[in-house]
Amino acid sequence: MSGSRRKALLVTAALVGGTMLMTACQDSTTDSGAAQGSSSATPVDSAATPSGSATPDSGKDAGKGSDATGKGTEDGAGSGADTGDGTRKPVGQSCGANDINWSTRSETQAGGFILVMAKAKSGITCVLPAALPTVAFGSDGTEAGPAEQSVGQPITLSGGTTAYAGVNPKSTGGNGGKELDSIIVAVGDSDPDPVSLSVGTITVQDPIVTNWHTSPTDAVPFNFN
Repeated sequence: MSGSRRKALLVTAALVGGTMLMTACQDSTTDSGAAQGSSSATPVDSAATPSGSATPDSGKDAGKGSDATGKGTEDGAGSGADTGDGTRKPVGQSCGANDINWSTRSETQAGGFILVMAKAKSGITCVLPAALPTVAFGSDGTEAGPAEQSVGQPITLSGGTTAYAGVNPKSTGGNGGKELDSIIVAVGDSDPDPVSLSVGTITVQDPIVTNWHTSPTDAVPFNFN
């Protein structure tokens, strides 16, 4: 047999072998697909619950965000501060100037100052924050600076509780300043309802104010500057 003819036969055999191999693979794939199709065609009971779907009861509970007791979490959410033991305690509302009955009186300590007194109106319980009261003077809104080196503690006003803050309208020496007869007081800078309190004629220059205190003796505005 010549070399060229032998080479042609080898090529033909390889082609035939490859065709048979491809046919066998296709047959095997077809059989496997048919078997899978036969399995998926098994009848399903129409009353059965589909796999992975939630039952009506569990869906309702999930919509509420319920806990294991089925009571839901609505009662505790946002209703107070977390105490760390799974319970919550009520958080009092912050005081606004219109929640308070205000009064003032002149004192002679520390060179003279104005004692501001705050009591909650009847039926109101609110919290004065641990921050300076906002006290301003005159049409230009001159604001009192801090008379203490640190902030105080929050004070809850209710019933007969009174909070005290001391205002020194003139913390500098000399004869400078402006003459005024009232002060503007608010619980904080964001208080929408500041009040005007009559204090008699005062000279205002570099005023200072204390934090809120539960005792008038702690509200003396000594000048630390």
